[in-house]
Amino acid sequence: MSTATFYMPSVNVIGAGAVDQAVAELSQSGFRHALIVTDKPLVELGYAGQLQQALAKQDIQASIFDQVQANPTTGNVEAGLALLRKQHCDLVISLGGGSPHDCAKGIALVASNGGDIRDYEGVDKSAKPQLPLVAINTTAGTASEITRFCIITDEKTHIKMAIVDKHVTPIMSVNDPELMKKMPKSLTAATGMDALTHAVEAYVSTAANPITDTCALKAVTLIGENLAQAVADGTDMAARNQMAYAQLLAGMAFNNASLGYVHAMAHQLGGFYDLPHGVCNAILLPHVQRFNSQAASARLTDIAAALGQDVQGLSHEQGAARCIEAIVALAEQVGIPSGLAGLGVKEEDFETLAGNAMKDACGLTNPIQPSFEEVVAIFKAAY
Repeated sequence: MSTATFYMPSVNVIGAGAVDQAVAELSQSGFRHALIVTDKPLVELGYAGQLQQALAKQDIQASIFDQVQANPTTGNVEAGLALLRKQHCDLVISLGGGSPHDCAKGIALVASNGGDIRDYEGVDKSAKPQLPLVAINTTAGTASEITRFCIITDEKTHIKMAIVDKHVTPIMSVNDPELMKKMPKSLTAATGMDALTHAVEAYVSTAANPITDTCALKAVTLIGENLAQAVADGTDMAARNQMAYAQLLAGMAFNNASLGYVHAMAHQLGGFYDLPHGVCNAILLPHVQRFNSQAASARLTDIAAALGQDVQGLSHEQGAARCIEAIVALAEQVGIPSGLAGLGVKEEDFETLAGNAMKDACGLTNPIQPSFEEVVAIFKAAY
């Protein structure tokens, strides 16, 4: 029997008003100057300024770094780190979705460990904890606010580096659905399907355990019941709240059971073409699970049931097929493109993408390991 280790921030605040509660807690922690890591849209919405003002009321100064790109880069980390050092910040606060969270993790990790963010690619390469990081989430999908994963694009190679390190886990996560109601439909759909991918990959993972299984299946159920409504009506706070819980549960699952080839392949698409991560995951998810059904049909049948499908009397093979059909139907319902061709992906790049994906998949926990030719075939099927 193997040992399981469960990673998660020590404090997790969720629900309407969570930001106010989190700021109040920070007032008692002795921090004096925070670096808010975010992007320009959230500055334009006023969220960054509101957070800066709330911190000021608690005698915490804050500088805003808003240069984070959709796929955060090594250059973003370097620029944010320079501002942090200039302002002598003792706290990092990420505000946004996966991009600001990952960039903030890179900044905080290098701030305390030195060197270059590239030095930490791989598993547990750092020697000591990062600068304290509080992650305030504005999307319902990536779960980066609770995980030990940090994905940074190397601008020189155009490859997304996977940094998996217990030291990049934030000290606090904040999920306030009030911050999510202004998300556009396309982002709501993409991040929701990202969360579904996390839950599915964690459930079929070779490192799954009873804790991750419970989190993953509940996440799948909540996503199946609420994602389409959250996309259709972003002001439906009941759906937004349930999606916030769903993505958190999915994050708890994959943070500890890890991920598989959907993410290994999606990372290459994002780094190579600068494409949205959630959309890449959503397109690849049914095709990778069709391949995985050779080894995980029983587990995919469980997922079908969690998505509300009637699997009574079906064989595991039939149940897996029903699961894949349900995933495709949900993606279509929320407006996800049907294939990679619509994203500008080129067939002549498949072999390069497949080779990089196999390197990225080292240490991941896919239920069955595809060959190079099979990865290329999956890219073709998703085209």
